[in-house]
Amino acid sequence: MAERAARPRRTRARRAVAAGRALAVITTVGQLAQARRIARALVQRRLAACVHICPVESLYRWRARLCHEREYRLTCKTSIGRRAALMAALEQLHPYELPALYAVALERVSAAYAAWIEQECRDPAMTRPDR
Repeated sequence: MAERAARPRRTRARRAVAAGRALAVITTVGQLAQARRIARALVQRRLAACVHICPVESLYRWRARLCHEREYRLTCKTSIGRRAALMAALEQLHPYELPALYAVALERVSAAYAAWIEQECRDPAMTRPDR
């Protein structure tokens, strides 16, 4: 019987995760141009580190009517500290009367990725110039 090769042990650094430091805020819009406009505004304002835009099909009931529409889902990666500002911006920028806006905690995020999100979403008003 052949001996199995020993698996390398995972180091603490490889397993490091940042639970609860990052969020995905999700919404949908009806047109790609709207999705791109909103995504650009959120990243430029440093409210999101990045925004994924994906086409989706939505089936829902609205005003007693069954609707089946093509939409674009925006998944906005942000930090805990910027969630409220991002949600407020989405409410302002969103074309829908009643947009679906929800945040999901990213529980198993690499520490380096979570740090990047925090760095990119740092509120410019809160940063001090180097002395």
